[in-house]
Amino acid sequence: MRNTIAVLFLFAMLMFACNQNNYKTDASGVFESDEVMVSAEQNGKIVSFPIKEGDQTRKGVVVGRIDVSNTILQKQQVEATIQSLREKTTDPKPEIELVKRQQAVQEAQLAHQLREKGRTENLLKSNAATQKQLDDMNAAIDQLQKQIKVSKQQIVLDESKIATQNRSILSEQNPLEKSVAQIQDQINKGQIVNPISGIVLTKYALEGEMATIGKALYKIANLDTITLRAYITESQLTSVKLNQLVKVYTDDGAKNYKEYPGQVYWISDKSEFTPKTIQTRDERANLVYAVKIRVKNNGYLKLGMYGEVKF
Repeated sequence: MRNTIAVLFLFAMLMFACNQNNYKTDASGVFESDEVMVSAEQNGKIVSFPIKEGDQTRKGVVVGRIDVSNTILQKQQVEATIQSLREKTTDPKPEIELVKRQQAVQEAQLAHQLREKGRTENLLKSNAATQKQLDDMNAAIDQLQKQIKVSKQQIVLDESKIATQNRSILSEQNPLEKSVAQIQDQINKGQIVNPISGIVLTKYALEGEMATIGKALYKIANLDTITLRAYITESQLTSVKLNQLVKVYTDDGAKNYKEYPGQVYWISDKSEFTPKTIQTRDERANLVYAVKIRVKNNGYLKLGMYGEVKF
């Protein structure tokens, strides 16, 4: 019986050794991802912040809101100032319309005088009118022509004067409108907008707390594709290149390995001391080079998980 148990134990050890040999790898490391720390862009009380750790959210989604009531009031005040400027401007139409009516009357009187002049000239030829009557009529015509000229000049002058006054008033509008745009930008920053599609890793603030510009609110990362940062020795550098397809392995917890396809997308150009938690093919190596391998995540890969790679 003892001999049978010993044989079975030896067979199991041989099978385990063979299994380990099948998955002999060239380097190892841990999985990581580009993590984005989302910070507040406005000061104020957090009035809405419903996201939770583990939530998956899309890029551009508003995930929270900071109270910007005072900023909204500032915008309304500036907009009211702009409106008051417009009310201070003068409409030139009524004043110019009055002068134009006067000019129309003068032109009608001139037309009448010209007709009368022609009639008087005919009467003078037949000695039915005097020269004085014709001279008086010519003087009246000359006066009307001068009045019409003055009216036309008055219209031009009024238009120019009112336009200058309005420009002076409205010159203040442009900087005020820029102030409105700046204030609106501050209002927009009261919304907490998610910068990338991914999973919320850590939440640092809660609804009701005060936020200040630069305060970390939450951390998010895209875990659809993650990175295995592995380390290789100098002797392995010649066998690794960018865009190289490799095999990545993780322990499945049952003394077996899960295999994932990976692709090398970064190789460090500087060596570093071997991290204590990392193994290399040559355990005697003091200096190693980091490589980053992009791996498609099927949901089982986690940040900080240990992984191995075979080139």
